[in-house]
Amino acid sequence: MQRLTDKTCVVTGGARGIGRAIAARFRDEGAAVILTDIDVPAGQAAADAIGARFLALDVAEEADWARLAERVPAADVVVNNAGITGFEQGAGPHDPEHASLADWRAVHRVNLDGTFLGCRYALAAMKTAGAGSIINISSRSGLVGIPGAAAYASSKAAVRNHSKTVALYAAQQGWRIRCNSIHPAAILTPMWEPMLGDGPDREARMAALVADTPLKRFGQAEEVAAIAAMLASDEATYVTGAEFTIDGGLLAGSAASPG
Repeated sequence: MQRLTDKTCVVTGGARGIGRAIAARFRDEGAAVILTDIDVPAGQAAADAIGARFLALDVAEEADWARLAERVPAADVVVNNAGITGFEQGAGPHDPEHASLADWRAVHRVNLDGTFLGCRYALAAMKTAGAGSIINISSRSGLVGIPGAAAYASSKAAVRNHSKTVALYAAQQGWRIRCNSIHPAAILTPMWEPMLGDGPDREARMAALVADTPLKRFGQAEEVAAIAAMLASDEATYVTGAEFTIDGGLLAGSAASPG
């Protein structure tokens, strides 16, 4: 059964990783997918491979969202997935003591401002129909402290909270517009490749990075996409203001047996 037939779905940061997996799953579910990304060549290639429509979008730029609203004035589903860790340009300090204000602001500009602008666009694109689904990709890092990535953790925590605010606001207006957040932990996407490398110790590095995860493995982007597809569908019309953690049991506690 194609659960998203006749739905227009916008996915930000869709060129790779979780965003691409969500766009592909939505297309498989019958949706008309608008895949957006700041990386035009990669975004266009992903859209062509999936069978989606590509539009360039820098989520931190208000003018870009205004252009998107002109080209896609109505949408049934909006996935605010685009985000950065802050380490894209190198391993500079991101701890609370040594992080620069410029680096702090750069991460929040994409992750938090981008999600705010995306939610604002979504409400306008959905309120005429009075229904829709907003899905914000937060992180396990938005639920716990991350000493070495203070800005990333802070921005993702704010995404979690803003999702609840949007959900309550939409309900207050009498709209059937839902807003929920997804919180992935270690999902095997290109973001991890610099840490994993391609040498003979790759498997050992992978095992070390998920040693504290009860299921002892990385998650797959397609597993996040499965949750997004459920939240986008009419099967989840009573689900709003909720958060969905996909972390292999990490936040449940320890899988170790008492000694």
